[in-house]
Amino acid sequence: MATVQEAAKEAVPMKRDYYHLIINGEKVESTGGETIKTYNPATGELLAEVAKASKEDAEKAVLAARDAFDNGKWKKFPVNKRSRIMNKIAAIMRSRFNELVELEMLDTGKTLSTAQGQVMQAIEDFEFYAGAIVGHRGTVNPMAGQFHNYTEKEPVGVCAQIIPWNYPLMMAAWKVAPAIAVGCSIVVKPASLTPLTAIILGEICIEAGVPAGVVNIVPGSGKDVGNYLVEHDKVDKVAFTGSTPIGKDIMAKASNTLKRVTLELGGKSPNIVFDDADIDAAVVGSIYGIYYNTGQSCEARSRLYVHEDIYDEFVEKFVAKTKSLTLGNPFDKGTHVGAIIDQNQWDVIDGYVQSAKEEGAEILAGGKGAQVEGFENGFWYEPTVIANVNHEMKVVKEEIFGPVVVIMKFKDEKEAVKLSNDTVYGLGSAVWTKDGAKATRVANKIEAGIVMVNCPFSAFPGTPFGGYKQSGFGRELCIETLDLYTETKSIISYFGNKPLNPFGI
Repeated sequence: MATVQEAAKEAVPMKRDYYHLIINGEKVESTGGETIKTYNPATGELLAEVAKASKEDAEKAVLAARDAFDNGKWKKFPVNKRSRIMNKIAAIMRSRFNELVELEMLDTGKTLSTAQGQVMQAIEDFEFYAGAIVGHRGTVNPMAGQFHNYTEKEPVGVCAQIIPWNYPLMMAAWKVAPAIAVGCSIVVKPASLTPLTAIILGEICIEAGVPAGVVNIVPGSGKDVGNYLVEHDKVDKVAFTGSTPIGKDIMAKASNTLKRVTLELGGKSPNIVFDDADIDAAVVGSIYGIYYNTGQSCEARSRLYVHEDIYDEFVEKFVAKTKSLTLGNPFDKGTHVGAIIDQNQWDVIDGYVQSAKEEGAEILAGGKGAQVEGFENGFWYEPTVIANVNHEMKVVKEEIFGPVVVIMKFKDEKEAVKLSNDTVYGLGSAVWTKDGAKATRVANKIEAGIVMVNCPFSAFPGTPFGGYKQSGFGRELCIETLDLYTETKSIISYFGNKPLNPFGI
């Protein structure tokens, strides 16, 4: 079996018909010979087959990661050497940027600009952590008398990292980069719907010089492979991005071995537009906040609250802009909204819209599937605006994960905050106002991990990303993430001349 390094020298294209597992530095078949078929959501056509990991394959991956951590060199590398390899990973990704973008689009149905932005952030994540790890160190703490205390940061061990289907490469980078930066070994389980770019990332890591066994990629089912990794006694940490129900299940299973857990879960993020906001800026920013990535985003701003004094004007402009959005060929630069990931998710989205109709809501735009010329077999849904809703409706309370926004009035700042916090979630939020004091007050009162003020963007390398309440815990994408992959060891020394004799014997 050819090693990943040997395959890289042969300039194997990213886009191919078949993809292997990566275990212990090698591209391998699954033990059971099963495969996963992945489809292009924009066309419905078969894109590729992927080796489907079994529990046996997961076991091999964990043992490889365990051996690499316990007996390998990676965690012992000087920090500057790991940093150089991290930068080399980023450099290889940059050199193959267009290939990564194309593969991500084909596997997810994303638009060109969306995929370009996400691939670029994945690259910048490795560059960020290549720098951040250099400054990640312990502390010296003052002590009374003839004592000295210092701390050291040590990698936590073997990490299982479970990646969602909506941001396959970017979410993989969010997890892989900080984990290997501090010296951990990892087993990555990409989503079965979109495993391709995560597999490629694993190949690139090894090509860049990450030793065998440090990065293992095992696409497979969550029920089998995911649960096996979560419950494995040789796995020290689990990082998961996905739905809140699955996150709860992972947390319960991980408790049996007291694994460290990072959970980035669902959201139902509020978007507040005050009467003193720049209405045009708020309209286009709010459009982006919900329809970016076709609404298939955990921090999509899907609850839109507009001050009653500007409600009519705002809604008129918002609906007009929504109806002007272009659905179509993801590779066309003018396409704004891509495809839904698959038929199951399409059905979920449409089910929520139909429930809103049944409960008396008003559809101001969209509300049904879309027919896209040349892409008739793909999964498309019209950008949808729903009004005349209340907080008891499913469409307001539950995460839809699609291009659907609900819009409501509020009368004052107090009510806006109350409505925003009336949810079990607490991931993203947005505030639109020209009043800096008001923005600060509201930002401080919103129960969410991220507040965007007069801005539709939620994540940059170096900015903490994570949630309150049932949106999970732990922060990714920032320096603090490194602490989630390390243990802090406290070392206390006595340097006095007189021996210590606490018992006086």
